[in-house]
This record gives sequence, structure tokens and C-alpha cells, in this order.
Amino acid sequence: MTELLYLPDDDYETEFTTTVVAAHDDYIVLDGTYFYPEGGGQPADRGRLEWPDGSADVTDVQKDGGAVRHYIDNLDGELPAEGDTIHGTIDEELRAKYRRMHTAQHVISKVVLDEYDATTAGNQIHADRSRIDFEPAAFSEDDVEWIEQKANEIIGQDLAVEKQNMAREEVENRVADGRTNLDLIPDTVDPLRIVKIADIDICPCGGTHVNRLREIGKVNIVDRVSKGADVERLEFELVEE
Repeated sequence: MTELLYLPDDDYETEFTTTVVAAHDDYIVLDGTYFYPEGGGQPADRGRLEWPDGSADVTDVQKDGGAVRHYIDNLDGELPAEGDTIHGTIDEELRAKYRRMHTAQHVISKVVLDEYDATTAGNQIHADRSRIDFEPAAFSEDDVEWIEQKANEIIGQDLAVEKQNMAREEVENRVADGRTNLDLIPDTVDPLRIVKIADIDICPCGGTHVNRLREIGKVNIVDRVSKGADVERLEFELVEE
């Protein structure tokens, strides 16, 4: 079992010390980690692990049941042994890009839900350009322009972004209909980690996020693509101010 140390609200920590649970030629399992394992449309963190007799680059991070595998490359020295102390360093610049992108996705998703009653059917976060699929939706060019403008108006308010654990029953009562697929989260997951943007949005999410909206910059919607009947994809990038 690997403890996800960044939860619920430690999204900015990029250096930590922990112990080794298991080490293999291609991956290392830690007792606790601040590395984000791929999931929820957000890619895994990258970085480096170092121990007294060696070091390696972390090129991917994946959940495996309750464990988190840190896939390694460029091993220098010997693999660590179970119980060894290990130091982790996360690529801070990449983590910051994912934080900004993921929070921007929440803002855009809530704007579209409120105005067009379209749910987020899927999303994929990247460092430089991200996408959201909405359903049911058939946006015009004017709609896209309005969505971008409204999202930037909200971001411009520099609202606080809170990340906390909340009882599942309370989440079910407070999250807007269509904002998330709570039925896809096993009933045994309680409490849920939620991301709350002032009184604008509340959504269960395990990803990394900014603390204040000003960190996002500005949203620039760069493309609109039809993905089939009633499904529209918006692709966006972020512009630093």
C-alpha cells in the first residue's frame, strides 16, 4: 500500500523522503509518495529518485491496486533494498503546468454545464494543450467565444481553490447534477477528496490543482471538434499573463 502524500491539499510539495517497499528492474514501490500516478485525465509526474547507493529517473507512475509503481530509467548504481531510505524529486515545472491545466478544466467544465447543460464526458490534460469532451453539445463559434470569455472572467476573480476531504453523503448533496459521475466511484470510497472553487464549483477529484485561480493565466480555446452525435470536443491552451 502506498500512501498518496499530496492528498488532500499538498499539491505543491515536490521533494520528499520515504522508504522503499519493493524494487524491481523497471519500477520501485514506495511507502508514501508525492508523485502523481496517471489517472483522471492527468498524466503522471516525472522526476528522480535517489538513495545512498544509486539513483534513477522516474519516467512514469502508475497505480497497481493499492501500490504505486514508479517506473525508472537511467539507473545509476544498485537498486535500493526494501526498507532503504529514498529521496524523491518531482519535476516542478511540469507539475505546475498540470496544476494550472487541471484547474482550468474544472472552470471550463462548470461554465459549460451551467450554460449549456452539457456534462464532461471525458478530458485529457497535457502540459501545453488539453481537451474536454462535452455531451450533449453542439457549439457554434459564438458559443465557443462566450465559453472562453466566461471562463476567463471567473479566472480573473482570483478565487481561492480549496482541496479537502468531505463525507460522501455531503458530496452527493452538494455536487451539481451532471458535474461528475459519482456512481463510477466505488461506494467504499468515503470520504472523497473534493476540489472547491469558492461558490463557483465543487467536484470530487484526485488530481493536482492550483491554490488560487490567478495562477492559471488565461484560457485560449484553440479548436472545436465534433466527436460524433451530440459530442463536442474543446481544445484549449493557457497563456501566462
